[in-house]
Amino acid sequence: MKKLLIFILGLFSFFPSYSQEVIEDNGIPSIIRSFLESTSPEDRPEIDGEELFSSVVIHRFYGERNFMPAWTKNAKLLEIAYEMRYEIGQSKYDGLIPDDYHLGHINLYFDKIESFSKEGQKASLADLAALDVLLTDAYVMLSSHLNMGKVDPESLKATWNIQRNSPELRIDLRLEYALVNESIRKSFEELYPSFSIYKNMRYGLRQLFDDQSRFESEQVATWKSIKTNKTVKPGESDNIIPEIRNRLYFWEFLQPYETDDEKIYDSIMESGIKKLQKRHGMESDGIIGQGTIRAANMTPEDLIITASVNMERLRWLPDSIKDQEVILVNIANYQLDYIQKKDTILTSRVIVGKSYHSTPQFNTLMSYLVFSPTWTVPSSITRNEIVPAIKKDNQYLAKKNMTLLTSSGTVVDPNTIDWNKTNPRNFPYIVRQEPGTHNSLGLVKFMFPNKYSVYIHDTPARSLFQREDRALSHGCIRLQKSFELAKLLLSFDPNWTDEKIQNAMRQSKEQTVMLDRKILVVILYLTYWTDGVGNQYFRQDIYDRNSEIITAIRKRGPKLSGV
Repeated sequence: MKKLLIFILGLFSFFPSYSQEVIEDNGIPSIIRSFLESTSPEDRPEIDGEELFSSVVIHRFYGERNFMPAWTKNAKLLEIAYEMRYEIGQSKYDGLIPDDYHLGHINLYFDKIESFSKEGQKASLADLAALDVLLTDAYVMLSSHLNMGKVDPESLKATWNIQRNSPELRIDLRLEYALVNESIRKSFEELYPSFSIYKNMRYGLRQLFDDQSRFESEQVATWKSIKTNKTVKPGESDNIIPEIRNRLYFWEFLQPYETDDEKIYDSIMESGIKKLQKRHGMESDGIIGQGTIRAANMTPEDLIITASVNMERLRWLPDSIKDQEVILVNIANYQLDYIQKKDTILTSRVIVGKSYHSTPQFNTLMSYLVFSPTWTVPSSITRNEIVPAIKKDNQYLAKKNMTLLTSSGTVVDPNTIDWNKTNPRNFPYIVRQEPGTHNSLGLVKFMFPNKYSVYIHDTPARSLFQREDRALSHGCIRLQKSFELAKLLLSFDPNWTDEKIQNAMRQSKEQTVMLDRKILVVILYLTYWTDGVGNQYFRQDIYDRNSEIITAIRKRGPKLSGV
């Protein structure tokens, strides 16, 4: 945004004085004005039934230039008009829909005007004015969508509470600057999310569109849904092998080769399967199971949808993330990254919420950690899990190192309760698990106050980190490398040696340690990204959050207030 402020400050020094200009396009300004002012305040203007999406910005833009056309001169299309039309078409590589920006109507007007030109005639002023307004409206809305996203994330069912600042963009000034400097492409690129990953993802999406074209023309694979109830290991034979091999050819994970028996899963094909598994976040073990089948069934169109959704998510994020010390959790990738000065200092596997206890998306600040934590069991878990377990085993609380408390904190002897008559729905006591190696929070928890009561913590169930599907918790984030993260966060104090941290993690009482600074925590949900060398990665939509977003992206007619 600093670049924007710089050119805003200097813009008025070269802003054209349209009141003194000799108007060669006589008549067009009045037609443009009539297009914008012909309807009631409650209705948006239309051109040939095509509703304009901008009202405030487009009026302000043309008002500043006395309604002079921006994209034509002397009844001829300027080169920059062609550039604008091209960029509208290119918006599909941002995961957007070019027809949202009047591309169909714009093409019709281009064809009509060019046809007149070929015949040595001038197009009608009404057509020139209509095209001018449509191009301007397209610029305004495309700029808005590239900067903030087309979809309002807070309107979705899935919780999104990652806040960002929204300074006024002044798209009208940006457009004027782009016109004067003939820099439409650069103007749009400046609105991309500032994360370098965005341009990589954009390039990846362009490749997927090429794959889709190839898929439609070559028909390398029949691409009917493959189904099987068993796993297939290298060396085994199965009827699904030829079809999967064809799909590996299509994605260029394999080069075509001769086989003695096309139904045999051979070692050459295994190398292609491992590449497919890596792209989709599975263990590259070469075993064809349900996850591998699901990945093999995905068509280019499926992946285009996934990429489009995640590029939209990236536009919702605050740009400031990239410059901060941040703990970043990608729920769909079951991974935490601790980043300092744009370098990843620590990467760890995590366990996230089950589908019916889904981990929300939000950002907040971490301020302290707790060694040897107690766990106050949420009432829902007490009702649904703890009380039924005690009824089956009256030693359950003792085995789990749990204490029963009244609401005032008084310890209650569980042997004084008739558990057979206890109703879990109105159970009056609090259950607290004491510190220890079997505590459900493990040996340390990392705290960042939030309204969801979600935090990051250790866990005694270490074996679960080896699973591919790690959506297993009640919503909190279980961390594999808890000691390593605690060590890094406390590195500001040399007194926190490895030994001291290990001892603190094995005490009989909680110990709270304040950090010397607050660290940004961002919990998001990305199911597609690309790395710096162009490799694409996809993850399973474990919470089924993508479908709602793609539906909203494809919905016609963004109505944004103040635009």
